[in-house]
Amino acid sequence: MKDDIWSMVHAERAALIGDLAQLDDGHWAQPSLCAGWTVHDVVAHLIDTARTTRLGFVAGFVRARFDFHRQNARGVERERGAAPRETLERLRQVATRTSTPPAHLDSRLVEEVVHGEDIRRPLGLARTYPPEVVVRSLRLQARTPASFGGAKELAARLRLTATDADLSIGDGPEVRGTALALLLALSGRRVAMAELDGPGVATLTTA
Repeated sequence: MKDDIWSMVHAERAALIGDLAQLDDGHWAQPSLCAGWTVHDVVAHLIDTARTTRLGFVAGFVRARFDFHRQNARGVERERGAAPRETLERLRQVATRTSTPPAHLDSRLVEEVVHGEDIRRPLGLARTYPPEVVVRSLRLQARTPASFGGAKELAARLRLTATDADLSIGDGPEVRGTALALLLALSGRRVAMAELDGPGVATLTTA
């Protein structure tokens, strides 16, 4: 089962590398869906998380004085190359790694899908993700507390129904949409709101 997850993670990294290889430097400088980060910054973050081990995460968290944002910013600074081609080569070098921070292994899927969309959507790029990848990511976000980057508290107030998968989570006002749109909305990406409908959308919008 663990090998299955890593094969999915590696496939997502390879797909992103393929997309990034087609971009010019101007695209890398574009704002991503992550506030304050360019496409280049998000790629650097993905390299940093791919290199991170459980012990390395704890040590870095202590050095960052227990501030996730500071820790992430330091990781971006460390892994961002002087030019996009250098950063892309670093991503290629870590594409098949199997190290992970101290989190559920499915969090590696969340990382690749959500940040993949952070990069692709502002650039007009699209990827058709394997359904299992998105469904596993959505299930994890819906049961992970917000303090750990998830949306458990928000999901508990809603019924999330995927229109492209046999998946319904929660008991509350319904929100309907593709599994990817639901995942992005739970991950704080407002761009997905227009792809959702149902009486629970108002709750998502004001969260």
